[in-house]
Amino acid sequence: MIAVGCDHGGFELKEVVTDYFKKNNIEYKDFGTYNTESCDYPVFGKAVAEAVASGECEKGIVICGTGIGISIAANKVKGIRCALCHDVFSAKATREHNDANMLAMGGRVVGPGPALEVVKAFLETPFSGDERHIRRISMLEEG
Repeated sequence: MIAVGCDHGGFELKEVVTDYFKKNNIEYKDFGTYNTESCDYPVFGKAVAEAVASGECEKGIVICGTGIGISIAANKVKGIRCALCHDVFSAKATREHNDANMLAMGGRVVGPGPALEVVKAFLETPFSGDERHIRRISMLEEG
């Protein structure tokens, strides 16, 4: 199951992503927001991150205007490796090298078509499992 969440700046792109999930029978849980009224991105970034960290959801996708604030909020949760990606190369690399468990995007930065390509790359790319990457992730987890 994929956890998704956004603030008002990411709402329209979140709707595109969840429509893609529905059409492709991808299970997801929507942590809000559910409209374009101004709201606080840390609330939604934290909710999605906690769902991923607890194991309730396998991966998470968070979206705000730029993707920056909501990724910072998500990364405050222990065990989360949230990567801000607006291109396919970065989405693949963060899965292969960082075993990122969350993707952040900016609804005001990336268009719907490219965003869906980023989502697909993030969800379909496995972690490489290379020793050097495992070592580096362990270093990140130590703090």
